[in-house]
Amino acid sequence: MKDACALCALAFVRAGAFAAPTDAAAPCRPGVYGEGREAFVVIGSALPPPGSGQRYLFRDGRRGSTGAAGSPIACDADVATVTVPGGEVRRWTRSTTRETDTSFVSAATRLAGRLVEPPGEPAADRPLVVMVHGSEKTAAIGSVYAYMLAAQGVSVFVYDKRGTGASAGDYTQNFELLADDAAAALQEARRLAAGRFGRAGFFGGSQGGWVAPLASTRSPADFVAVGFGLVVSPTEEDREQLLDEARQMKLGAAEVAQVERLARATATLVRSHFTQGYASLAKVRRDIGSAPWAATIQGEYSGDMLRMSDADLRRIGRARFDNLELIWDYDAAAVLRRLKVPLLWVLAEEDREAPIQATRAVLLKLIAAGRPIDAHVFPDTDHGMVEFSVKADGSRTPTRITDGYLKLLADWIKGDVHGSYGRASALRLSAPAASQREKQ
Repeated sequence: MKDACALCALAFVRAGAFAAPTDAAAPCRPGVYGEGREAFVVIGSALPPPGSGQRYLFRDGRRGSTGAAGSPIACDADVATVTVPGGEVRRWTRSTTRETDTSFVSAATRLAGRLVEPPGEPAADRPLVVMVHGSEKTAAIGSVYAYMLAAQGVSVFVYDKRGTGASAGDYTQNFELLADDAAAALQEARRLAAGRFGRAGFFGGSQGGWVAPLASTRSPADFVAVGFGLVVSPTEEDREQLLDEARQMKLGAAEVAQVERLARATATLVRSHFTQGYASLAKVRRDIGSAPWAATIQGEYSGDMLRMSDADLRRIGRARFDNLELIWDYDAAAVLRRLKVPLLWVLAEEDREAPIQATRAVLLKLIAAGRPIDAHVFPDTDHGMVEFSVKADGSRTPTRITDGYLKLLADWIKGDVHGSYGRASALRLSAPAASQREKQ
């Protein structure tokens, strides 16, 4: 599965509005640097080669690498020299966070985790959140997002997904197994933070939006938050992406019908684990022929299957596309209908990786049915809640995480949502639907 998960794999960009301060003398220890909860930056682990420097993230969504040209951050052990908007240079020291490394067992596999507690005195009513992975294969411990929530008063438990970082086991995208891991992580987080937290729950980004709600049905959780996730199956995600691309290419009705046929044919292949569907896809391939759009359409996997020969697809198709134990027809809506706890769902309105139309429709139905769901949409954002610039060919260059998203997450987890959050709007029922709900 392709996944631009912003919780784990940041596309760092030059902060062109800032002048570089001084040369870095030594890496900063990962953590929170600043002057309290309003003026701070979080700095993560060193970037793997060929990257240089360390990840950084401001609450307003500016992000990048301390090693990039023009970076507003220069590190020197536990001091970050920061050039703030307007050009003023400040020296921010590292706040003292309480960090506890641990390991725990899930499904006979030992996983590595870390509890990060905010600066200041412990509090029995402080919320505790377990961060659930997207589809990334990188280690999660040391994530800037864990420190971003901790800087805003949330205790965070982060763990390396099985088969990544310091965790044992084999990498997988099986939602059932990953939900068991997340449930075990919440149990371990509760043990480590005993007496120092109030409500506890999950946050999942991207593919974590499938896993976190399922995990909450297996370990007592008080809330679930999801960012840029989907309430459709992986096969439906592929179809939604194909249709979204067809709209962008302004394909006609006959061509869109071919795209629909392509989605159905490839869905048969993956659902059957490549035992059925070859003949149907071969016919679709012949009918599409050399149509210009066939060379560029993607989806999650359908575009690649379309451009493979029948012989190659039979030979290596399953090894290439069906090797991660995905539950292709996973019923995400059914899991949400089972939830009894409050749910936050944040959508990126222009998400090409996970188009939101079907997800928004399901969420509205659940809201109409009285489910405790808060949903918000950020305009002009792509997967990962990132803003972007558009090139002449229509491709996008990510720039920053949209302002308001990181604050909304923390405030909602704390039960303290108030005011506006960037340009976000709440997802609400239409007036007739809302009136009908009130009569029920």
